[in-house]
Amino acid sequence: MNHKSKKRIKEARRSARPELKDLLDWTKHDYHQSFDVSHGTVKDNVERVDGLHLGPDEFIRRFERPYRPVVLQGCQEAWPARQKWTLERLKRKYRNQKFKCGEDNDGYSVKMKMKYYMEYLETTSDDSPLYIFDSSYGEHAKRRKLLEDYQVPVFFRDDLFQFAGEKRRPPYRWFVMGPARSGTGIHIDPLGTSAWNALVHGHKRWCLFPTNTPRELIKVSREAGGNQQDEAITWFNVVYPRTQQPNWPPEFTPLEILQRPGETVFVPGGWWHVVLNMDTTIAVTQNFASTTNFPIVWHKTVRGRPKLSRKWYRVLKQERPDLAALADRVDLQEATGIASDSSSDSSSSSSSSSDSEVVSGSEGGAVSHRRKKRRTGVATVNGDASGQDDCASKERSSSR
Repeated sequence: MNHKSKKRIKEARRSARPELKDLLDWTKHDYHQSFDVSHGTVKDNVERVDGLHLGPDEFIRRFERPYRPVVLQGCQEAWPARQKWTLERLKRKYRNQKFKCGEDNDGYSVKMKMKYYMEYLETTSDDSPLYIFDSSYGEHAKRRKLLEDYQVPVFFRDDLFQFAGEKRRPPYRWFVMGPARSGTGIHIDPLGTSAWNALVHGHKRWCLFPTNTPRELIKVSREAGGNQQDEAITWFNVVYPRTQQPNWPPEFTPLEILQRPGETVFVPGGWWHVVLNMDTTIAVTQNFASTTNFPIVWHKTVRGRPKLSRKWYRVLKQERPDLAALADRVDLQEATGIASDSSSDSSSSSSSSSDSEVVSGSEGGAVSHRRKKRRTGVATVNGDASGQDDCASKERSSSR
């Protein structure tokens, strides 16, 4: 690795994780040697279904309406990404393109050119490595070519936030790529949205908990996690072993998934989830509001993003009057029963609110867990922040 590569990597690490004061902090736990990323560590107890033999109506009936996670197979059969998204081809095609791999303390994106990130990915022994989690690729002249390499699976094409406008809607799609031990800390996706995550390369380890799981039961405390409190690998090292003890409440037993290449995970709104990369992974993931989850998403958007909800409603009134009528019938005073990951700092609240929605600068995943200043460069419309990194939720503690 030449001097320039080392310099760019050092700058990205320092900006994205300023709490790690020196080089030794990045490797102090020696997870590179000590953490077991073998597939046998995963119980893998979530149902798998052949997506080629599952109709959209059956998917809604069996999985989306009852808020039931599932692993779909066969959804990527026609994707060019299966051939194009290799390390070598991505490195060659997007060599000088910058991808987001974190955020600084002011909420600004930390980006690295693909050629530098590849060198980092191939050589890192960091406990919890930097992770590409880029939500803006679809708006960039060259990076948007990634959109040509995949199609949204038929089950997830009901994209109601499109009626809020592409620039106004919350971030909703991410190109994600990272080495073993990178991942996303425990979180719930914002605004009641559901998500799908299609893995093209590598293996991911998932744990999911139902929406009524107490926050304090599954969050890593500052005392236990230190300055790596919000990292996925910390969660698997600290919290996961507790879930396997006889005294763990049986009603909060985690669902576990070993996601393999070609598989697509459906995460219903409100489910807590944490994701760890077992090896080098490349994936695409999106959050969505559909006709099925619209009442919950509408409720949370009105409460958490009132100005966005008003603009969204005006367009729905014209384009989807059926949904505007449904919005009128939603009782905003009644609890949804679907939890929100309502703090931007994991230590700021020990209670799980069902209806408050506090969303902060995000890379495309769970609400940012480190407390950050609000970005001052975010565009506003009538006082409502509408920047690309404003309200997002996904695989996320990751990017820091």
